Amino acid sequence: MIAANPATGRAAPPPPARKWTNTRILGHVLMTLWIVAGAYLLFYLVSNIQSPFVLKYWTKYAEGLVVTVEIVGLSLLIGVILSVPIAFARSSKLKVIAAPAYAYVYFFRGTPLLAQTFLIYYGAGSFRPFFEDIGLWWFFRDAFNCVVFAFALNTAAYQAEILRGAVQNIARGQWEGAAALGLPKPVTFFKVILPQALMVALRPYGNEIILMIKGSAIASIVTIYDVMGETRRAYSRSYDFQAYIWAAVLYLMIVETLRRIWDKLEARLTRHLKR
Repeated sequence: MIAANPATGRAAPPPPARKWTNTRILGHVLMTLWIVAGAYLLFYLVSNIQSPFVLKYWTKYAEGLVVTVEIVGLSLLIGVILSVPIAFARSSKLKVIAAPAYAYVYFFRGTPLLAQTFLIYYGAGSFRPFFEDIGLWWFFRDAFNCVVFAFALNTAAYQAEILRGAVQNIARGQWEGAAALGLPKPVTFFKVILPQALMVALRPYGNEIILMIKGSAIASIVTIYDVMGETRRAYSRSYDFQAYIWAAVLYLMIVETLRRIWDKLEARLTRHLKR
């Protein structure tokens, strides 16, 4: 029975038939394959939790996890410190200040992190006499220091652009209102503008942290035994492919834990916006 439209008195047209297009069918097939693959992977991991490989190398994976957290944590902390003056320089109207900051951001965002790491790790050795003369060779001869240095410079460029975009997103009226109250510009920035900008930048900052965690696998190429470094060493000794499966699971656990923490932090800091 077709219901009549009370406004016109005419019978309302029937709802359009739901068509099963090729795209929808393909989507359901792919989803089914993902579910089957996930179930098989879970079964495989559970059945191998007490395998000789896991019993032998789980402590090494734990040590590699600590190294990964140290690299990412130090890099992000140094990047935060460097990103503030870089963001200020990028926003400056003086070309003599803005141009070098633009070149820095352009280079580190436009070149691969792997190339930057190689440039610092292997390039420092080419200038060993120079670094010895100025007393910095102790720093550049350590692969860990080179990796943290390269990662910090890379993430500082991304964080500077995130911060600059967040600050520019704040309405000009915030500056004008603070000026009307007689607040100095530094106080206005740190007490009024920056807290609002950080709320805008929360999600991009979270994405940058996740990208740094996954990008930290590059450190294993320059003799750092992080998660991926321990994975490569375990595989070279056992030739067991599950070495890489457990590495993927570890990275997935780190990212998922961070994502949930970041969601809670974002919900906490922006709770007043949802009322």
